[in-house]
Amino acid sequence: MLLNLHVKNLAIINEVEVYFNDGLNIITGETGAGKSIIIGSINIALGGKVSKDMIRKGADYALVELIFQLEDEASISAMKEYDLPIEDGQIIISRKIMNGKNICRVNGENVTTSMLKDISGFLIDIHGQHEHQSLLYKKKHLEIIDRYSKDEIYVIKEQIAATYRKYIDIVNQLKDTVIDEEQRMREISFLEYEINEIEAARLKKDEDQDLAVHYRKLSNANMITEGLASVYHITGDENNESIGEGIGRATRILGKSLEFDDNLKNLHSQLSDIEDLMNSFNRELIQYMEDINLDEEEFKEVEARLDLINNLKSKYGNSIEKIQEYYESNIEKLKKYKDYDNYLSQLKNELSKEENELERLSAQLSEIRKKKGSELAKLIKEALIDLNFIEVQFEISFKKLDHYTGDGYDDGEFIISTNPGEDLKPLSKVSSGGELSRIMLAIKSVLADNDAIDTLIFDEIDVGVSGRTAQKVSEKLSLIGRNHQVLCITHLPQIAAMADMHYIIEKSSDGSSTNTTIKPLTSDDSVYELARMLGGAKITDTVINSAKEMKELATHTKKY
Repeated sequence: MLLNLHVKNLAIINEVEVYFNDGLNIITGETGAGKSIIIGSINIALGGKVSKDMIRKGADYALVELIFQLEDEASISAMKEYDLPIEDGQIIISRKIMNGKNICRVNGENVTTSMLKDISGFLIDIHGQHEHQSLLYKKKHLEIIDRYSKDEIYVIKEQIAATYRKYIDIVNQLKDTVIDEEQRMREISFLEYEINEIEAARLKKDEDQDLAVHYRKLSNANMITEGLASVYHITGDENNESIGEGIGRATRILGKSLEFDDNLKNLHSQLSDIEDLMNSFNRELIQYMEDINLDEEEFKEVEARLDLINNLKSKYGNSIEKIQEYYESNIEKLKKYKDYDNYLSQLKNELSKEENELERLSAQLSEIRKKKGSELAKLIKEALIDLNFIEVQFEISFKKLDHYTGDGYDDGEFIISTNPGEDLKPLSKVSSGGELSRIMLAIKSVLADNDAIDTLIFDEIDVGVSGRTAQKVSEKLSLIGRNHQVLCITHLPQIAAMADMHYIIEKSSDGSSTNTTIKPLTSDDSVYELARMLGGAKITDTVINSAKEMKELATHTKKY
């Protein structure tokens, strides 16, 4: 359930905080007051697209925060798979929007917007103003069928997706592999050349790195020798007032002074150690200088070897490891081309095997879909009757595609007849905008009973309806609200009257800026808001009495 919404510096909202209840939460307000911005802010918090101009003028950032309370153990377990901290089933989502970047957090942990979108699927189902238009596309129909059937088809759909990936991979291999004899021989010749070139190099692991170090030393041997000679001149040259010579003389002087003052013993000891270290250093330095020998032949060999390896890197990979991988790949390709007929035969056998498996799994999936689709069609028809489609007929037709997909081979489509004697036809050919909106509400009401998602949002689900139909829509929303939290933006008083909790969105201006606020209404305030929706600009006592009667009738209806 969505407990709290906090919005700051978003569009015309300065700062809004609202607490929602369970049951049916109705949001009303004048046209242009910002009702859709409230729902839009929830979408933004859950990873939806947002533009820079959504940040309120004069503000550095926009912020949206949501607090959810999860009760369903399956949803809690699904959330834990994202390795997010969850305590007492509470989920706190925040998204801060600044120029050029977003900061998204779930329970204090940074997440990506794509992860937010994934998480939202466990928390909330949002029906936007134009989502019912998606019913015009058959792909949406199959998605709805699968959502209704998810418990029975989840495993088999995973198997189909995995099998289809293997199937497509083999198809692509066959496309890339089918060549004529002349091309095959050219490929064999080219592969053999590359293999022989790599083999002839006899590369060793990390050889290039070791050679680079050795080459650097050899190429700078003269400079190293000159540098070491300069160091020795400073530290140990007997013909020069060197550091070593100075330390030796200082040690001898301090040794004589020690004969007269025992307190100098420690200082003498330290200086003696320094002299020993300096002598040791100078001996090693002389030895190192004697060992340095610039062998021109060795230098040329190292240089040539490095050139060879770098040439191979430029052709086959930027490291010896990559070159080796390329070599092994070519060995496999060569085997295939030399035993080409057998390789093709194996590929075709593998393709046939995966195709047979796809056929078997797709047939199983199709059978389940048809069974569950029949159940779903019956439930949707009942829901449509509840929504004032009196003589409606509703079915789901299935056709087999002429190809496989990662989703099986079914093509499912909703077909409907809204008048007696009319043939069943696709939704796109018979439904108006208002009818599509009610059909989507019927589908949502059926899916809600089959889903663990606790919160449903309807943004102007009442488009194109009025009168008795509006009353039916309100009753359906109230019915859904008995087992789910429902947030609904509406402009119809019949629907607003059914509210378990009624909120009003208002817009105000001080001449220099505009601000939107949202607040819960008391019972009396709710009646007055219904009167406004009924009467428009002028609210008379008659209109107020009508609003009271509408509220009483709604309360009576909800009891049954």
